[in-house]
Amino acid sequence: MVGIFSDKKYGIYLLSGIVLLFCGVYVLYPHEEPADYNRDIKPILNKNCIACHGGVKKSGGFSLLFQEEAFSPNESGKAAIVPGSPEESEMIRRITHPDPDERMPPEGDPLPEEKVELLTRWIEQGADWGEHWSYQKPQPVTPPEVDSDWVENDIDRFILRKLEERELEPSPRAAKETLLRRVTLDLTGLPPTQQELKNFLNDNSPGAYEKVVDRLLDSPRYGERWAAMWMDLARYADSKGYEKDGHRSIWQYRDWLIKAFNEDKPFDEFTIEQLAGDLLPNPTDQQLIATAFHRNTMNNDEGGTNDEEFRVAAVIDRVNTTWNVWQGTTMECVQCHAHPYDPIRHEDFFKSYAYFNNTADEDVPSEAPNLKTFKKEEDQQRLDEITQWIRQQTADPQESSRTQDFTKLVRLTEPKIHAHSFDQIKKGTITSTNSYLAVEHGGHARIKDVDLTGKDRMFISYRTNRTSGVVEIRKEDPAGEMIGRWDIEEDDGPRSFDITSIPITPQEGVTDLYFVFKDPGNEGYVNTIEWVLFHRSLPGKGKPGYEKTREKFYTLLNTDEVIETPVMVELKGNYKRTTRIFERGNWMVHGDTVKPGVPEVLNPMPEEYPENRLGLARWLVSKENPLTARVTVNRLWAELFGTGIVETMSDFGSQGYLPSHPELLDWLALQFMNQHEWSVKKQLKQIVMSSAYRQASNVTPELQELDPNNRLLARGPRVRLTAEQVRDQALAVAGLLSDKMYGPSVMPPQPDGLWQVVYSGLEWKTSEGEDRYRRALYTYWRRTNPYPSMIAFDAPSREVCVAQRVNTNTPLQALVTLNDPVYVEAARGLAERILEKAPVNTEQQLKTGYHLAMLQDIGTGKLKELKNLYRDTKAHFEQNPQAAEELTGKKDLELATLTIVSSAIMNLDEFITKS
Repeated sequence: MVGIFSDKKYGIYLLSGIVLLFCGVYVLYPHEEPADYNRDIKPILNKNCIACHGGVKKSGGFSLLFQEEAFSPNESGKAAIVPGSPEESEMIRRITHPDPDERMPPEGDPLPEEKVELLTRWIEQGADWGEHWSYQKPQPVTPPEVDSDWVENDIDRFILRKLEERELEPSPRAAKETLLRRVTLDLTGLPPTQQELKNFLNDNSPGAYEKVVDRLLDSPRYGERWAAMWMDLARYADSKGYEKDGHRSIWQYRDWLIKAFNEDKPFDEFTIEQLAGDLLPNPTDQQLIATAFHRNTMNNDEGGTNDEEFRVAAVIDRVNTTWNVWQGTTMECVQCHAHPYDPIRHEDFFKSYAYFNNTADEDVPSEAPNLKTFKKEEDQQRLDEITQWIRQQTADPQESSRTQDFTKLVRLTEPKIHAHSFDQIKKGTITSTNSYLAVEHGGHARIKDVDLTGKDRMFISYRTNRTSGVVEIRKEDPAGEMIGRWDIEEDDGPRSFDITSIPITPQEGVTDLYFVFKDPGNEGYVNTIEWVLFHRSLPGKGKPGYEKTREKFYTLLNTDEVIETPVMVELKGNYKRTTRIFERGNWMVHGDTVKPGVPEVLNPMPEEYPENRLGLARWLVSKENPLTARVTVNRLWAELFGTGIVETMSDFGSQGYLPSHPELLDWLALQFMNQHEWSVKKQLKQIVMSSAYRQASNVTPELQELDPNNRLLARGPRVRLTAEQVRDQALAVAGLLSDKMYGPSVMPPQPDGLWQVVYSGLEWKTSEGEDRYRRALYTYWRRTNPYPSMIAFDAPSREVCVAQRVNTNTPLQALVTLNDPVYVEAARGLAERILEKAPVNTEQQLKTGYHLAMLQDIGTGKLKELKNLYRDTKAHFEQNPQAAEELTGKKDLELATLTIVSSAIMNLDEFITKS
């Protein structure tokens, strides 16, 4: 063959030249790295552009929130972004324009050249929009290969690889005393005992630490510690909130929470039961009580308020809380407009709102619906006998649901029609609290659109002091067909309202009902109605035993011997509400109708899921959901290390921080869902068993400068204890802490005069006996005046969901631990323990006190300071013996002196810090 390569020698030379030429061109014009939308572009747009071109404002008809909007022509008719063509893109022309009046952004300096170059390169490369990292489903991750004896489990491989990239080494293993205190506080919220320390120090087996971890996870204290964390998310409180802030009985939810954590209820079940336990088939009492998660919303009993306004406020709070807790998403930003930074539309908020808009609660003083739990065994027996009676009267198996209907009638009494639903009121009023209907003789009131199909009885909660008067129930008109007549009798029960019932003529379909009040010759209101309810009559009338059963039935309806817990109940049929968009977030200005749904940016809602809270809950814990597992493991990580892998725990959106270890976060999320099957205990064990967790927390000046917030995890966690842990630890080392679990909230000592309650009549009555020393999570929590010492240590008021407490360090905290009556009593308790163990030698007493508090030996410097404090304090009390007696209640100078020393020990930084 003849050609330029026919001579091998010249062909090789020419080929070599071509290769060299190509390499030279590559060096002169290197291949440009693709601009990454999430890493490079989105931060520029969020900081400089999206305030005017996002979800809130769309200046010039241009928005950067959604790809289709960003690529579409704006009001000028030009496209701001033309993929592949920066020279045709109006955005590039405007950000590089020499005229300040034309240049974007309009205020401040022009964009730096490197940012302009990034935007230009991005558009030139096709303007790949990209999806935000957290909206993408976690993909399987293989832990990095690292060669190190430091690795205990796969978590360490991710940590060590990141450290090696920064040319750092992990810290040594923490001392056994430090590690035991750290893991015990983390898993149970309490310090270890002296015996537990002794056992751990004497156990030199390879599995000694794992045995400790397993013991702590099995401890009932574990459930209390993690319930305390979740109570912030649930905005748990023993009061209703707002100005009146009256009492709320919801402590059974706290009990459920503690048990759920102790039983290691899988997190998917834990989620479903709290959001939709009432919608499960034949829900148990515990599944109903779990739904009190969303009954922790505030309830406004103040006179003159609009019940619907505050019902709406509660539903909005449920939407925001759900998205915060499970999705790490700032959905509250979407209530009035599209999200300013993330691709979530305004209507998406109300699609979520639609899931929660059909519950029976309506901001009434009774907080209905409430689940009644009978205090007396005989009342539960009465209910069993009633259900047995109904079962005997129901021959048709298709009617077996009737037993459940009457059980729900007794224990939930829903669906009520509350007084504020009456309209067309003549010669009457809805009282100032929007709670009760009161009508005079000759007056009437209407309930609109009542579905009476299958109903032949009306139940009424009422109050009156008369023995005369009639209320006629008429169809369609005050003079229309009478379908029921209520002869009023004076209520004489112990309740403020009595429940009675009257027969009504069976009807089909929906009708307006008029209540016509008659009591000629008497002035004032005929009676006061709280609510009415339409239901079927108790079966078996005329049969032997019916009257006794009927008596038992009304006894249960009217008994006060119950524990009432607010729960969720779904409305059905004609009671269901239609959800409409609130224009610009105004609840009084309604726009288009919407159905339940989720944002398009996330995994789609499966068609087979019901369009209610149960469907939403299942969607949240679907393995297709990209956020729930990530958000949850990140929260667990933050509880142990002080900071999450994603630092902004409530914001996994584009304004949130990027994860410090993204591959580790995804790996943990997949482990949580798959290998651990949503087990929180298994997930926590995996983390605390890692070498990363077991490191010493000492920090060098170089590491402090390089990584002040310990994001690389080259050292162990050093974090101030939570408000609850500070108090519980003080009581524990003092030997005072009660191990009593569950039950109503308690009122431990607090400074006098803090509760100045005007309306509700609430009074702080200091608990007696061991209730004074219960764990902090059992403390009565009043939103407008929470327990002061815990507020000083950054506990929230719990008016709204708080996913991340802000740790502060203020002089007020020291004043609390030095002067609050609980801490003074705890210091005295520690002093008494010191005297028991070291009754004579002063130096030994000081060493003993420090070891009881810190579980390690005291250093010489601290010992010297404590000796000086002891000497000065004893001299003071010798000159002022009355002050010593006032402090301890005893004429014992030694006890008073050691009380002051103990207080000093309890105020050391290391005592209130997990390190």
